[in-house]
Amino acid sequence: MKVAIAGAGAVGRSIARELLVNSHDVTLFERKADHVDPDAVPGAKWILADACELTKLEDAQLQTFDVMIAATGDDKANLVVSLLAKTEFAINRVVARVNDPRNEWLFGDDWGVDVAVSTPRMLASLVEEAVSVGDLVRLMTFRQGQANLVELTLPANTPVAGKPVRKLELPRDVALVAILRGGRVIVPQSDDPIEGGDELVFIAPAEAEPALYDAMRITR
Repeated sequence: MKVAIAGAGAVGRSIARELLVNSHDVTLFERKADHVDPDAVPGAKWILADACELTKLEDAQLQTFDVMIAATGDDKANLVVSLLAKTEFAINRVVARVNDPRNEWLFGDDWGVDVAVSTPRMLASLVEEAVSVGDLVRLMTFRQGQANLVELTLPANTPVAGKPVRKLELPRDVALVAILRGGRVIVPQSDDPIEGGDELVFIAPAEAEPALYDAMRITR
């Protein structure tokens, strides 16, 4: 994919390096000249420009990119970048960093954001996950709450132990996307059995979460 990243701080550079490892075409937009350091991210293209300025994005032909990642440390800037990317250049996928969780409600369709990533929320979720067997933990929200990435750790004595994935009676629009077991990440196949202690990762709409508890026979 051809990916644009607004903001070449520690976060933006880290994202760029990961994408380059996977052979994506990465361009970093950075408005501060002293932050432009091509040697820090070998293989990435650099543009000294403020990604909030429409003319700079036009000069970079942003319409030719597949993904825009708004990764600055300023929520206002990330919202402006997201809105321009979606409305002016019809970028297919816009991912935005949320620095202040209090602003998370803004990061949705109205501002052109497809996926909002809140580091504080994700860290809090991981803490909750470590202590919450049987609780449903939201790891990420897609499209302002229309769907969530959620994790459920099954108790050792779960009544669904031994049941194959195909026999799980999941609610409508809920999908099991991964099973974490003993340090392994398992892409679930229809015949894979569920075991006590499994961490199950689902994509689910918020309104389906109570039914998901019931389907997994977890007492709320």
